[in-house]
Amino acid sequence: MTTASIKVAESPLVLYALRRADDALILGHRVSEWCGHAPMLEEDMALANIGLDLIGQARELYTYAAKVENAGNDEDKFAYLRDVRQYRNLLLVEQPNGDFARTIARQFFYSAFADPYWRAMMKSADATLAAIAAKSEKESAYHLRHTSEWMIRLGDGTDESHRRAQVAIDDLWSFTGELFHVDASDVELIVGGVAVDPEALRAGWMDTVSSVLAQATLTLPANNWMQKGGRTGHHSEHLGHLLSELQSMQRTFPNATW
Repeated sequence: MTTASIKVAESPLVLYALRRADDALILGHRVSEWCGHAPMLEEDMALANIGLDLIGQARELYTYAAKVENAGNDEDKFAYLRDVRQYRNLLLVEQPNGDFARTIARQFFYSAFADPYWRAMMKSADATLAAIAAKSEKESAYHLRHTSEWMIRLGDGTDESHRRAQVAIDDLWSFTGELFHVDASDVELIVGGVAVDPEALRAGWMDTVSSVLAQATLTLPANNWMQKGGRTGHHSEHLGHLLSELQSMQRTFPNATW
């Protein structure tokens, strides 16, 4: 017997927290898929730690969303008992791992945004979000440093590592525009000082990305057409497959405990 999906009352603040939590959960799950498969033991541990950091961020944000919503949901229900269209994560984070270069490029694009984002959110008028940001920024700073070093190592390494890194950049570039998504619910929170306007972070993000890729002898695609849809629940086919694995235990054995 399977269990039904929950309903969520998506007020602007609940939706805002869920979007960031979903980013962290889905990307954390993707990174965790490397556990035991990374190219060397040290990197296996590094990726596992990045995944744990992201899932920790997701837990704090889901818990806060549940408190704000006050409808009987909790972090586990948000993670395991929503349908795919109820997820609000970026399309970027649900993309498959592919090879090691693709995983690093995906994490690099995300971390180059997440680090300044969380730093700016430390000034949020919402005390809980500011506290989550203070912890998350320290983690994101490491994620950015780690992936930047790998981008340079791959891009300026062998011909094969350069080729794979460039293919990863070309394939993932069209998903980066959604990092700067803003809609009416965001505007309300931005005006109130609760949220950060992501557009204010775009120039700094581009400077970071361009600087690292220049050192890596890699180039950005000339095509600036961007994918969108994740923030409004319209996802690629990859998220459904990911959730079927992520949610299988809870869906099959509702309320099971160890």
